[in-house]
Amino acid sequence: MTLIPKTIAEAKKMLEAKQISALELTNIFISRIEKFDSDLGTYTQTCFDEARIAAKKLDESGDFSAPLAGIPYSLKDVVSKKGLKNTAGSKMLEHYEAPYDATVAEVLENAGAILLGKVNTDEFTQGSSCENSALQLTRNPWNLDKVPGGSSGGSAASIAKYLGLFSIGTDTGGSIRQPANFCGVTGLKVSYGRVSRSGIISYASSFDSIGPIAPTVDCTARVLEVIAGNDKKDATTPEIAVDAYSSLLETGADLSGKKIGVIKEFVEAEGFDVELKQSFENTVQQLESLGAEIVEISLPLTRYAIPTYYLLVKAEASTNLARYDGIRFGETATVSNLKDQYTKTRSEFLGPEVKRAIMMGTYTLSAGYFDAYYVKAAKVRTLIKEEYEKAFATVDAIVAPVTPFPAFNIGEKTSDPLAMYLADIFTVTANLAGICGLSLPTEKVHDLPAGVQILGKAFNEAEILQIGSVLEKSYGFTEIREKEMI
Repeated sequence: MTLIPKTIAEAKKMLEAKQISALELTNIFISRIEKFDSDLGTYTQTCFDEARIAAKKLDESGDFSAPLAGIPYSLKDVVSKKGLKNTAGSKMLEHYEAPYDATVAEVLENAGAILLGKVNTDEFTQGSSCENSALQLTRNPWNLDKVPGGSSGGSAASIAKYLGLFSIGTDTGGSIRQPANFCGVTGLKVSYGRVSRSGIISYASSFDSIGPIAPTVDCTARVLEVIAGNDKKDATTPEIAVDAYSSLLETGADLSGKKIGVIKEFVEAEGFDVELKQSFENTVQQLESLGAEIVEISLPLTRYAIPTYYLLVKAEASTNLARYDGIRFGETATVSNLKDQYTKTRSEFLGPEVKRAIMMGTYTLSAGYFDAYYVKAAKVRTLIKEEYEKAFATVDAIVAPVTPFPAFNIGEKTSDPLAMYLADIFTVTANLAGICGLSLPTEKVHDLPAGVQILGKAFNEAEILQIGSVLEKSYGFTEIREKEMI
């Protein structure tokens, strides 16, 4: 039986000790993709030949000192990589080939990581289940009848099944944390601006963040060390030093001295699955047993998070999507006049959720409703951010549930957009406030992965990674996933 390195640290150790070559490691994951992905549908395109060439060059050099040298990974299909299609899960961009590398793809290549291909996403990242992709259906590896979550469903499902050692996703309202939770892996929503968005197809520009989905907290920390930092091509990335995140995880075996908040309104939320709620409460007790001081906090404005979030992101999405008209960008319908150029092109090549975003956003930004809806929502966003700032003045981090219900059946919620939006009820506030959040699995509930998210103040990823690492080791979910997925 072929030995499969299960973490970045394990793979690095084997590569540096010459126990395995980069080409052999790459071929292990290529073989797994070829064996399992026909059922899962995670990869929208692969670049195996290029991956083998890059791995062979590494072997010939014998130099594995770069932080991710030889580590196989994937990119969500909204991240530009020169020579590969960048479809955003849409027929509008089905044949679009990226002419340049996104910053995150460039820095990963410089760090020696081996790209295996692109993975599936909800169309233009709009969705919570990965069912909105116009290209293919992605399934949850724990139960093929269930969704993997979205929009980074391809990333999460592929990592859960060990079809790569990490994947780069995007999180606009929970799109890294929620699919990571559904698939039983670790996902990091970074602080707004911590990782460059240059070269990413945007959903909502003031909300989007780029981050890793990986098997463990340590893997996530190792990737973040590489991709974080200031980028001259992205003015929203401040010149704030990047911590040695993975080294910081080694300090402290418990959580003594940590104050961790629990949001009263989240615990009392309507529609919170009973067993998931009990699992969350058990995790709070586990944190306390690890030495943390648990502090109940109240964030009353979080009750307005969903309407505030969707008013703002659909407004931003509608302006970002305006360029896809068949003239400037995207496919073009066969038409005879300019009016049809716009209407038929969008009707033919855009899916229902994207059309819904254009309609909602345009309405919100229209002259008669801009002040009543957009401006008011923007003010509430500021107040929610201030609530979090006050909370972080009294606690080091906040523990919260990720979703109110477990991974649901494929097709179960597609006819009810509002029910789908409620999947984000616990995640959108982090994007509204621009803070960081780490999703990690703890146990199985309803025979599916369940977990929590650790929220931290802006640019304090080190804190939540440290707490997450201690919690992860106390549960040992990694062993459960390895047993069932390999």
